[in-house]
Amino acid sequence: MMLGALSAKPSLSPNPNPSSSHRHSIKHPASKHRRVFFLDVNPICYSGPHPSLPSFARWLSLFFSDVSLVDPVIAVLDGERGNEYRRKLLPSYKAHRRKKVEGLRQSSESRLEVVGVLRECNVPVIKVDGYEADDVVATLTNQVLQMGFQVVIGSPDKDFKQLISEDVQLVMPMPELGRWSFYTLRHYIAQYNCDPSSDLSLRCLMGDEVDGVPGLQHLAPGFGRKTAMKLLKKHGSLENLLNAAAVRTVGKPYAQDALTKYADYLRKNYEVLSLRRDANVHLEEEWLSARDACNDSAVLSSFMKKLYERQKL
Repeated sequence: MMLGALSAKPSLSPNPNPSSSHRHSIKHPASKHRRVFFLDVNPICYSGPHPSLPSFARWLSLFFSDVSLVDPVIAVLDGERGNEYRRKLLPSYKAHRRKKVEGLRQSSESRLEVVGVLRECNVPVIKVDGYEADDVVATLTNQVLQMGFQVVIGSPDKDFKQLISEDVQLVMPMPELGRWSFYTLRHYIAQYNCDPSSDLSLRCLMGDEVDGVPGLQHLAPGFGRKTAMKLLKKHGSLENLLNAAAVRTVGKPYAQDALTKYADYLRKNYEVLSLRRDANVHLEEEWLSARDACNDSAVLSSFMKKLYERQKL
């Protein structure tokens, strides 16, 4: 379901800042070096664990002024029952986040205000029931790439690292610096010394405590990050590794035993942690138009003033 999507009508134009060291582009007859930005809305609506409309306004203002400029922006919200699919597979999935997420959802007025501000700034807002925002972004990213655009995903969520490539990069809010920071394929390789294609497989082996997904080390204490990295560099992916371990020895006895004994466990981790690409959403051509940013300053200033007045009451 799309919530009040608006789009600007000007024709597509080149990236206004093509020389930025963090901003890459590709040639396409229709896009002319253009990027499409996806904004993961929910995380920027919090300050720490608490819902915060001022936080939303601040990060959105910086996103428009310093990051996306007039490039197309598509905002994405979690759909109703978005976590249900993964929680059926793994009940512990994001269990500790339920109260935090409900904090914003219970305030329908706040949610409407967030959507209203985005609409006034000519940003389509997408929400698909039964899917998390991450899955919707992953689905639409594939569609955007097929049209020859590059993708930039605005989110602090590490799950999106599995999508990084030459044509997909992240831009993350950095509260300690008070700005958004680009994170590219080059940054990923420098940080992890491996290709992003291994990111998901590595997380399946190591687990994700933040998301409530236990790793293999809880069942096989000797199986740590060093072992996981070594095996993935050799076999490329978790599935390749598990298939190899089923027919021959792939490592030391403790690693071999763990991989064969807990193969189903690891495959479930993979199903939980991998972003889905089957969300029922289809890219609309008008979402790719240059965004009309003429309302940004007035809309955000008015919104911040309203929040300030509300706090004084």
